[in-house]
This record gives sequence, structure tokens and C-alpha cells, in this order.
Amino acid sequence: MTLLEAIKSRHSVRSYDERALTIDQIRELQTEINQCNDDTGMHIQLVVNEPKAFSSKLAHYGRFQNVRNYFVIAGKKSRYLKMKAGYYGERLVLKAQTMGLNTCWVALTYSKNHEVMSIAADEHLVCVIAVGYGINPGVSHKIKPREKVMKATGEVPEWFMRGVDAALLAPTALNQQRFTLTLKKGNRVKASAGIGFWTKIDLGIVRYHFEIGAGIDNFKWDH
Repeated sequence: MTLLEAIKSRHSVRSYDERALTIDQIRELQTEINQCNDDTGMHIQLVVNEPKAFSSKLAHYGRFQNVRNYFVIAGKKSRYLKMKAGYYGERLVLKAQTMGLNTCWVALTYSKNHEVMSIAADEHLVCVIAVGYGINPGVSHKIKPREKVMKATGEVPEWFMRGVDAALLAPTALNQQRFTLTLKKGNRVKASAGIGFWTKIDLGIVRYHFEIGAGIDNFKWDH
């Protein structure tokens, strides 16, 4: 499965079966985590066979069932931490999808288990991501028309449209899709977050999806 195929097939899943992750799966996910941490200085962690974070009333409110494995998305406090959390968290989400696993981004409805989560004083826990074997593959969310999230004038290159289409499949908080992708001169693209909770995390996810759809060699980000 390619990453673009993973984007198209991946949906949020809140209920999981009893199957444990295999040693090979854990090793493969940990290798990907190590690469993300090495690239960014973040402190992403994989917690396995640990039900406490999703056994509280919060998790019940969020309709989570039998979550025993999750990614801890954390890093040093900075202006760009939330966007990096979204970008590299989604990298792990799509990696898991290519491995036949299911996932769900979780911002609030979980309990912080300090026995297994290693968060330093200068770090911030942004969110967690449930991972495992879903009881079902999930369902697709509503998608806005391209015109609602893109800005471009003149002839629009095909790579930009592919990037927008991939970005529209990105998971966002409450499926609000509050982002804008603007095509500028010199094949430069600006990604902007809208107003609302978690939109900076969403922006990181959107940027990763756009890169996969558009092809990273076809453009440069306008930061």
C-alpha cells in the first residue's frame, strides 16, 4: 500500500478488538518513531498493552472501546510544536495504515498516565493517537469542495489539485477542515490555519497530506 492509498483508505476508528500488536509491528513502528524524533527533536512514544489511558469516563464519553495501544505525541514547548505534532503524528498514522492497523487522533478524551508517558518539564503533551486492530475500518467524513480551501489564479497545475484533494482527506478536529492552501508564484504554496481549537495540529496533518498528493519535488512551502 502506498501512502496515497493509505490516505484514501484511512478513517478514524474508536473501537478495537483484542489482538495485540506483534513484536515485528512494534519494532517497525518504533523505527518510524525514532526517525521522526531524530528529524525534529520531538519526544514521540509508543505505549503498548496499556488500557488505563482509555478506561476513564472521558474515554467513555469519547466512545472509545478497548484501546490498549497509542502514540504519545509530545515535544519541547515551542511556537511550532502543534504543527509538528500534526505533521509527524499523521506520518505515523499513515505508516500504521500501510501495516493494516487502524488509528484515531485523540485530543481530550483520554487520561494522562504518567507511569508510562515520559514527559519532561520543558516538554508538552499535545495529544495521543490510538492504534490497533479496529473492529471496523471506520467511515469517511464530509469533504468540502476544493474551492472552499484553495486560492489560485490563472491556470492551476495538476500537482496542486492533487495536493488539495489529498489535503481534503486529512483528519481535522470535528471534521471542520479550517485551512486554506494558496498557490503563489514560483510554485510556492502557503498553508494557513483557520480560527478554532486544534487548527494548528490540523495544519500539520494537512501539510503532510498535501506533500504526498502534490509530490514534494513540485513545489516549495511559503513559510
